[in-house]
Amino acid sequence: MIIPPGDAYEFTGTLEKWHDDAHGTWHFLPVTGATADALDAAALMHRLETGRRSGFGSVRLTIRVGATTWQTSAFPMKERGWAIPVSAKVRKAEKLTAGDRLDVSLTF
Repeated sequence: MIIPPGDAYEFTGTLEKWHDDAHGTWHFLPVTGATADALDAAALMHRLETGRRSGFGSVRLTIRVGATTWQTSAFPMKERGWAIPVSAKVRKAEKLTAGDRLDVSLTF
């Protein structure tokens, strides 16, 4: 499946919290299903067009949650789809905590 860049994808996901003593605490949004398939296709197209993989296999994107829009990257997860980090600045602006269900719109 080839997905044209710039298309918008919408999904609902649950904000997750990950902690590791060596790397600290991170909040991220898991991406699965059709949106994950589109990210897979975008990563493959980048690799085919440039002959190389992006850092950590990431895909650059613009994401909107509530009234907040920002640019970030999605990172492939071996066990399931993709993960999008959600910074403290965004969590504070949208009053988000781990376990919250989020309506998300993204483009890449």
